[in-house]
Amino acid sequence: MMPIAMTLGIVLHSYVGALSFIIPYLIFVMLLLTYVKLSWSEIRFTRMHLWLILIQIVGSISAYFVLNPFNSTLAQGVMICILAPTATSAPVITGMLKGNVASLTAYSLISNLTIAILAPLFFSYIGYNELPFLSSVFQISKKVVFLLVMPFIIALLLNKFAPKTSGFLQTKSGLSFYLWSIALTVVTGRTVQFIIEQGQSHIVVEILIGLFAFVVCGAQFWFGRKIGRKYNDTVAGGQGLGQKNTVLSIWMAQMYLDPISSIGPGAYVLWQNMVNSWQVWRKRKNLG
Repeated sequence: MMPIAMTLGIVLHSYVGALSFIIPYLIFVMLLLTYVKLSWSEIRFTRMHLWLILIQIVGSISAYFVLNPFNSTLAQGVMICILAPTATSAPVITGMLKGNVASLTAYSLISNLTIAILAPLFFSYIGYNELPFLSSVFQISKKVVFLLVMPFIIALLLNKFAPKTSGFLQTKSGLSFYLWSIALTVVTGRTVQFIIEQGQSHIVVEILIGLFAFVVCGAQFWFGRKIGRKYNDTVAGGQGLGQKNTVLSIWMAQMYLDPISSIGPGAYVLWQNMVNSWQVWRKRKNLG
């Protein structure tokens, strides 16, 4: 489905790109459908989660400051690939790989809530929206915190006070896949449209961002699995750090950073799905 969604986005870019305003709503619903089906009694936060979130935060900040002297757009593209929270679909792949789904779900929650707090601060520091720092933090927080935190709060309230509604939404969790496909089509179209509008003036930077995204993707899966192995949680570690919410990160890059930097998470979609396909193939062949 991923190749079809991206192909539609590329072919119909002049049409679907105009629908980018629906992305926050799609992300909101996908997160709500993910959180509402959580079994809170199974959620356990471990030391592995702490290491993973530290790598996510320190790694993204370090990548930005190391690359920024050479090219700011490249630095932003690489940074957002590391900063992006765990994908809402990561538990599905973790289950296919016979990993600890509860552990991965716990980290996904930590990752999303942490980024909801950190992203406005970091984006405001970069200062691409030309607002004073505190004003920028407030403006970005209104959108990012609402988008990432409110689904969590609503899910808690529904599970506590409206179990029938919660149960109904749980039966509709499969909708997340279709919403993700629509969102991927739209953000792909928006990215392609933006690249076309830039012409050839940024082609070198765009290629470099795509190549760096490949390196970052492989490194995050590798480090995640290596850390996870120490806690007997290899699969959850790899998927937690390596499988990113690229729809969210593309949207954030287009909203708050140099839009060209969205090529980073756009390319990351391809790389992480190649890694996931390879892992699933190995598991089915009993190779690892």
